[in-house]
Parts: sequence; structure tokens; C-alpha cells
Amino acid sequence: MSLSLPISSPPHVSTLLPSPPLSPPPTFPLNTHPSFLYHHPQPPAGYSKVIAFCRSRERGRLRHASMMKGPRGFSRMASCWSFGGEGGAEFVSGREEEDESNSDEEEVEVEAEEDLNFGSCILPERWDVLGLGQAMVDFSGMVDDEFLNKLGLEKGTRKVVNHEERGRVLRAMDGCSYKAAAGGSLSNSLVALARLGSRPIGGPALNVAMVGSIGSDPLGGFYRAKLRRANVHFLSAPIKDGTTGTVIVLTTPDAHRTMLSYQGTSSTVSYDPSLASIISKTNILVVEGYLFELPDTIKTMTKACEEARRCGALVAVTASDVSCIERHYDDFWEIVGNHADIVFANSDEARALCHFAPKESPISAARYLSHFVPLVSVTDGPKGSYIGVKGEAVYIPPSPCVPVDTCGAGDAYASGFLYGILRGGSDLKGMGTLAARIAATVVGQQGTRLRVQDAVELAESFSFHYDGSSTVRSDVGSDHISSF
Repeated sequence: MSLSLPISSPPHVSTLLPSPPLSPPPTFPLNTHPSFLYHHPQPPAGYSKVIAFCRSRERGRLRHASMMKGPRGFSRMASCWSFGGEGGAEFVSGREEEDESNSDEEEVEVEAEEDLNFGSCILPERWDVLGLGQAMVDFSGMVDDEFLNKLGLEKGTRKVVNHEERGRVLRAMDGCSYKAAAGGSLSNSLVALARLGSRPIGGPALNVAMVGSIGSDPLGGFYRAKLRRANVHFLSAPIKDGTTGTVIVLTTPDAHRTMLSYQGTSSTVSYDPSLASIISKTNILVVEGYLFELPDTIKTMTKACEEARRCGALVAVTASDVSCIERHYDDFWEIVGNHADIVFANSDEARALCHFAPKESPISAARYLSHFVPLVSVTDGPKGSYIGVKGEAVYIPPSPCVPVDTCGAGDAYASGFLYGILRGGSDLKGMGTLAARIAATVVGQQGTRLRVQDAVELAESFSFHYDGSSTVRSDVGSDHISSF
């Protein structure tokens, strides 16, 4: 069935505010830009290590730099790309397409340590999208089988480790080539969305933020700084004396990945007046399914969803993982059935949510779930995807690409669909096609993050598609998206 649908979007989505422009960093005091305070684990006598900002002369962009405070004030001690890790080892962040590692830098003078406040940046009045999820730093490196055998690790497995085991592995990796990044499924989606909405194409620039839990350790500052560099604000205060969660990904030459997860403070996300205030200023709340693994956080998720619905925001839930759904099936449905407006899942996750057998088709799962959730997105790898609405489903053909790395494809797909909603789209087929193109772009590259230039080109193509027509069409007989 085909109906003409007016281009319309919810009132809270249509009134969007542009992100305030960044101005050059001040000299005294440093109080109008994000700044991150943490201490070196073993500083020289009389010194404590903090983070300040430097600015690239070439493009005038803010960049963070390690500074040391001594008896005579602050001095530059290390590059923007490294700081002390556990056991005194140095680690280097992975280069992203927008990194300017070879550009000249200016040092920024700082008057006092007290001026360095994690929440000192000027924030927008409303957030287009707020993500609630796990904040984990990813360490990824190439190792051989001998490395795994020495540490007693079984190749190709995923294992939860404690603080001591994490330190032992990181010390063993000292001298190896590896990268660190602000990782996680949710952060992949948020970064892609921020890059798609970085320019006022088809509407104001989008304001994207995340809340979660990080420690007051160097990794916590690193996580916040890397997200901010990608134009995603991490709004939660660090937990004093807490340790930031990490995922160590060890890849052998035969492409097998061994993953070691350390939860740290990411296992606890508290609901407090600050979080409630942020949610009240949000258009779309995205809840990461991996949080269901954390019993202490389920109450926070429920309260956050209730507050979002009370304030008129849309609630989106990512299914995240089949085993997670199976272990926490009732908790998933408590959130999905009572609060979710949108669910993102792959075919296996959708079947798990439906309690369907593996032989059941993804389109059947999409149709079934859409009886309980207004909009359901079910991806099926290279076979395409389905958008379920009111018991019907729209098929979205796959976008052609030469696959390089499928990791992060679903995260990219979700970002594209959210972008379409925020830009006022109501054509499910068109928004699904955009989401499929974004996913194919990520699959055709190495790494999980949508590149800046690719994001701009994709956003421009979507804007052009909708500017050319005042009426769009959907392949299901449903109300337009603003009816959510």
C-alpha cells in the first residue's frame, strides 16, 4: 500500500538550535572551553600532571596537550597524543581522518589548576540526541599466537577481566604497536551522527551528547577529549578515584580477535537531578542495550526513559547483543514495551527479542516487533534491511560496496536513520536508503567511524533528495513519523 505523507516532524524535533561556534582559546583564565583534569600516576617531585588546550596554527582548531604544574606554573611536557598509562607505559591514540598530528601548535597558558573544570564549555540550550551508554576506551593491537599463549589467553574468545589482569595485559603490550580510542557501539553512532549534522545542511547543525560513567583517571580524560574532538559532548562528571572501563582487542595475523573487557566505573550509571535536567532538554534519547548487563543501571535506564517520555522526547533502544537479550529478556521488554519509540536490531537480535526460531525471516521479526514499538529497524547484513511500522515492513536494498570491515555497520545504520528523523524526513524508504549508504561506507573502510568528508557528502545527498520534493511517499499504510 502506498500513501502520500506530508513532510512533518514532532514539535520538539523541529525547533532545533545551532551549536555555538568555538572561539579561539583565552589566555587567562581557561574557563570557556572544555578542559579535563587528571593526575599523572607518578609525577616528578613537585609536579602534578593536568590537561590544557593548544590550538593548531594551520586551522585554528582546539587540541588538548599534556601540561605539568610545578613551582613556577605550567609547562609543556608531552605531545597531544600520549600520556602515562598503567605501569608507567605510554600509549598513543589512533589517528582519525581529521587528526592534525603534523601541524604546528600553540601552547595555552593557564593561571591556576582550579580553572580546569570538566564542565567549563559553553553548552547549547537543547540536545538533538543524547546517548546513555557504556563509556569504554578501546585498546586495539596486532599480536601473535605466542603473545596470547604467554598470557594464557584463548584465541578468539571474549573475557571479562579485573583491574589486575588488565594491568598485566597492558604491561605486556608495552612496546607493541597498538591504538587507543573512545570506543563502544553507542559512541560510534553518536560520532557518525555528529559528523552528518556538523554543518547546517537541511537544518541547523546538530547538538549531540552522551552520558555514562568514567573515572577520574587519565583514561577518563582521554575518553572525554576524544569524543569532544568529534563534536560529541560527554556530560557526566568523572567518578572520584574511579577507573574507566576498557576493552582490549588483540588481533592475530589470521584475523581472529581476542577481547578482554574491564568494566571499571562503567558498570554504574546513576540517575540524579543533573541527568534528569539534561534529559528534559533532549529531543531523542538513545539507550544502549549493553547497559542491561549492568543490574545497578537498569533502574537508571527506566527512570531516564520515563523522564524522556514525560518531556516529549523520542526514546530509541539499541538491541546490542543476542546473548545480552537472552540473559535479560524481561528487562529488555520492560523498557522496549513500555517506553521505546524506535528499536535498532540486527536479524539475530530481532529474532531473540521475538523468541523466534533461527529459521524465521527478518521481515517477520520486523513486522512482529512493530506491533509493540512504533518504528523498528532490522538489518540483515549484505541482504539489506527492513523498517517495521504497524505490523508492516518496508524492504531497504543493500547499498553496494566492497566489504573491508563489517564492524560498526549497524552503528552507522542507526546514525543515518536518526539523522533522517532529525532532518524532518517522513519517507521510510528514503531514510532507510540513506542509512544503508552510510553503513556501506563504513563497511568499505578500515575502522568503525564514519569519516568527516564522507559524512558531509552523504548529508548533502540526503538534503538534495528532500529539497527537490514537497511530498514524499512511504511503502506502508501508516501515519507519518510525527505521529510518534
